[in-house]
Amino acid sequence: MSLRPQKNFKQSVSFFQILFFISLASIFFLATGVSNASGVSARAAIVIDSTNEEILYAKNPDIKLPPASTTKLITAMAALDKLAPDTMVTISKKAAETPSVPPRLKQGEKLSVRDLLSFALIRSINGAAVALAEAAAGSEKSFVPLMNEKARSLDAVNTRFINASGLPGKGQHTTARDLAKIMKRALAYPLIKDIIDTKVMEVDVDGKSVLLTNTNNLLWSDEDHLGGKTGYTRAARHCFVGASEKEEGVIIIALLGDSSRDTLWTDAEKLLAKDFKKGTIIITDQESYKVKRKAVTRSSTKRSRTRSL
Repeated sequence: MSLRPQKNFKQSVSFFQILFFISLASIFFLATGVSNASGVSARAAIVIDSTNEEILYAKNPDIKLPPASTTKLITAMAALDKLAPDTMVTISKKAAETPSVPPRLKQGEKLSVRDLLSFALIRSINGAAVALAEAAAGSEKSFVPLMNEKARSLDAVNTRFINASGLPGKGQHTTARDLAKIMKRALAYPLIKDIIDTKVMEVDVDGKSVLLTNTNNLLWSDEDHLGGKTGYTRAARHCFVGASEKEEGVIIIALLGDSSRDTLWTDAEKLLAKDFKKGTIIITDQESYKVKRKAVTRSSTKRSRTRSL
């Protein structure tokens, strides 16, 4: 009589053990997905398929964060909407005195719009962005509405600019999702696409040769890379938006708020290589996520990114 209950008890234990292991496996699978997503250390990140803007991966894609010098992509587009590339621009006192990394532009120097775009997009010179704004709209203040209008036309609805350079200030913000949209449109401007895909450029400024080396490390490490724009301020931390050409099309990534430049490139490489190579792409938006599988392979096409003027 005592054996029968014991047998039922063992069967029950066995049944609950199976349930336990199934639950454990499910938790492990979900945790693995979250772990992969949290492996990107930037505060916000996104990967989209440029063809249809399908989100392949996202981490906090709609959090509003400072854009830093990724702003200069909008500056470049808004300027080219008003100016011909060969238009000559005289550097103003304000443009010359705008805080920036070297090489600094000097008051009175004359550069073409094409060369100012190279200074702004390759080396991220803030004075070049201000000079473009002044040439296009008379002043940087008058140029800012053109930037915001351009952002709205791209459906970058959570983006607002207050200056042409991306220097920090109250009320200036973008999102990873918006930044990817901005990058997609920037690639439709042949001159911008050419400039951001250039590793090194020599520019003549009033008879002096100035060498510009691109701040985008992926131009040296990723043969599929089409170019992009870096950014940094203390408030924004390290930022990047860029595009790479895969076999199935152009992939655009955006990263905002990374803790260091090394971490930024590590995150970028994860988004452009690791997840795609495994065929597992994680979409996360803080409280929810789902796993999609998509095979993406690299193209073997190589391009030259060094040229001189």
